[in-house]
Amino acid sequence: MSGIIAGMLDSRAFGILARVLLTLVFWSSGLAKLFDFDTSVAEMEGFGLTPGWLFNTATLILQIGASVLIIFNRWVWLAAGALAVFTVLTIPIAHPFWIKEGEEAFRDMTVALEHISVIGGLALVSILSRKH
Repeated sequence: MSGIIAGMLDSRAFGILARVLLTLVFWSSGLAKLFDFDTSVAEMEGFGLTPGWLFNTATLILQIGASVLIIFNRWVWLAAGALAVFTVLTIPIAHPFWIKEGEEAFRDMTVALEHISVIGGLALVSILSRKH
């Protein structure tokens, strides 16, 4: 490995950037739920999650709060674990590909697989946070 690459991988700034990028899907979704609260409440209720305001509030707090903990490398195992559980629960609630057909089933299966990959990234950030 070249010295430039090794230096980049060892830099604190690159670690922060990597954690910001890993959590982007969560904190951006949390902010969207905060700034368009009523639409997000309706979406929650559309998935059968009532009261929608409570599920939306809990979700945005989890998404933003856990992201901040990961970005600042604090209690990463807890934050990543909470986001992993949340992410796996969204599959049967929002992406139940096994009950759909055709393009819709394929689209939801692709999202479910992406969710599982993100869970792998959350596991890795937990492992790496213990080493620093």
